[in-house]
Amino acid sequence: MRYKIILSYNGATFSGWQIQNNAETVQGTLEKALTTLLRQRIEVVGAGRTDTGVNAINYVAHFDAPEILDTAALVCKLNAITPTGIAVCSAERVADDFHARFSAISRRYEYFIHSKKDPFIDKFSWHCRYRLDLERMQRACELLPGVHDCSCFEKKGSDNTTSICDIKYARWDEITSPSGTRQLHFTIEANRFLRNMVRAVVGTMVDIGRGVREPEYITTLLSGGSRSDAGQSVPAHGLFLTKVEYPPHGNQKI
Repeated sequence: MRYKIILSYNGATFSGWQIQNNAETVQGTLEKALTTLLRQRIEVVGAGRTDTGVNAINYVAHFDAPEILDTAALVCKLNAITPTGIAVCSAERVADDFHARFSAISRRYEYFIHSKKDPFIDKFSWHCRYRLDLERMQRACELLPGVHDCSCFEKKGSDNTTSICDIKYARWDEITSPSGTRQLHFTIEANRFLRNMVRAVVGTMVDIGRGVREPEYITTLLSGGSRSDAGQSVPAHGLFLTKVEYPPHGNQKI
């Protein structure tokens, strides 16, 4: 029987999602907790990788168990034995063909930037000291949607079989933090993302916002640019995976 779990995690204390030798990861921590609770080896499959330091809200994963579980009790027990950096929000039984990664049709990431020193948001927003022109950055965003070869934003050495991504939406907004600090908020949604892609996109946008590049440079990059042509990767702590979407017929609980 297959179970879907939804969780949120603070990436600061983990070496990313994917299990690694000699490093604490979110996947490894969940597998250890489920194996302990269910008294047998449990493997967890996630909606996708997140890099070291990247955060996630409403992240989706699945695992298989040989028996019907009390999902409410499972959530309570998981939260009791996992570290404070992980919060399991829900668990439910789903169809056996549901797959947290391959059934997903889109993912959404959000990034936060602030220019004024603020101790209340520094852990989850990048303190960028450049003066950024939001209008220029938004003009660049308008050139992102579409099906593109996004290898110019992909970390070198990645093992993806394809670099083609269908970007559905990209936008910059100005928001105010609870402590009153002005923040720039970037949202991007696509069917898939490459390793380090969002941080490279934001780094390129920052170059555009500070006048190093023109907004139209995005089109040049997507027409055959390399990773060295794009901007630097921005820090991981300002990045959140905030939504994973599935088709209605493939996400029904049992």
